[in-house]
Amino acid sequence: MEQLQPNSIAVLNSNDIMPTNADGTHAFIQQTDLFYLSGIDQEESILVLCPAAKEDKHREILFLKETNEQIATWEGPKYTREEAISISGIANVHWTSEFKNIFRPLVLQAASVYLNTNEHLRAEVAVETRDMRFLQWCQRAFPLHHYQRLAPIMHHLRAVKSPAEVELIKQACQISAKAFRRLLGFIKPGVWEYEIEAEIYHEFLRNRSRGPAFAPIIASGADACTLHYVKNDKQCRDGDVVLIDFGAEFANYAADVTRTVPVNGRFSARQKKIYDAVLRVQKAAIQMLIPGNTLEAYHQEVGRLMESELIQLESLDPAAVKNQSQEAPLYKKFFPHGASHHLGLDVHDYGDKYRKFEPGMVFTCEPGLYLKDEAIGVRIENDILITAAGPVDLTQNIPREVEEIEALMNGG
Repeated sequence: MEQLQPNSIAVLNSNDIMPTNADGTHAFIQQTDLFYLSGIDQEESILVLCPAAKEDKHREILFLKETNEQIATWEGPKYTREEAISISGIANVHWTSEFKNIFRPLVLQAASVYLNTNEHLRAEVAVETRDMRFLQWCQRAFPLHHYQRLAPIMHHLRAVKSPAEVELIKQACQISAKAFRRLLGFIKPGVWEYEIEAEIYHEFLRNRSRGPAFAPIIASGADACTLHYVKNDKQCRDGDVVLIDFGAEFANYAADVTRTVPVNGRFSARQKKIYDAVLRVQKAAIQMLIPGNTLEAYHQEVGRLMESELIQLESLDPAAVKNQSQEAPLYKKFFPHGASHHLGLDVHDYGDKYRKFEPGMVFTCEPGLYLKDEAIGVRIENDILITAAGPVDLTQNIPREVEEIEALMNGG
């Protein structure tokens, strides 16, 4: 509210319950900005912030779907006013059906209206959201107001996690660690990628996670070189590695972990060499996740380290590297993605790529090498909290050393 312009009002809407087919629906996932500001995890909710309201009770208002006996019978109970006040800390709670009558006099007192849109750089918004429908209605109903973007404020705030948020991410990481250790006793030649995925779901659900924070990638053999492979329908073969990119959701917060393991429990000499190269880069990269660094400088240095490793692996020619275009470095053929992204309520969480790293930010660290000609893909991903005292690995108890992985896969 301190970052809103004087005499302004801000409105955030929940996500919709999304349909499948016939009368089916997907499981509800809350709009993360509304959840961040209120803790409310229910459909048809609206949050209104009006810092300069004439009456204190109008400074923050929460609108909720009113329940009834029929809804309770079919869907279960919804929030009562008392429950919503307790969860959100917002004292003024109304039913959504009352929204327009309460909102109209407040917006007429305001000069600026802040509305929320999805401004994530990687977003492809093909489905109209409740926020977008509200934006269209609001601009038609109040065309002479000055409209502002709420997204830049939310991106700034959410990039730095509170201690409570860090604890929830830690919990998601701990559940993910349990799942990976379960896999190490399960993976062997002949298992199917979807069976590995099933083991992940089992461990997540039995530890009070709603399930994966994103669609797991279980990619064996040559498919480990496909960055977003999600078919998970191949049989794992003796002699291949399997790349597992997964992460638990806990209380709407995400973990994001990748491990690469040998299907038969032992890395070949070449696989180990590639794996160790990626691990060296990751360990060095983690040490760069410190206050004051920037994503641009960080990625440049990680790329330089990977370039050196590729030369040692004889996958890059030193002479060609010397003459390469700085705009299109040769290592990108084998390491085409970024090494880190923000992590939080969203797996690819909010954050300005030009903003210097600050304590409280949480990043993944995920270098990888993908040698298609050798059908070997290796990625190692940990989740790192930036602190004034240095990086803290929230996934440090998830095995990543070759010797530990092999020992656990072979009953050690």
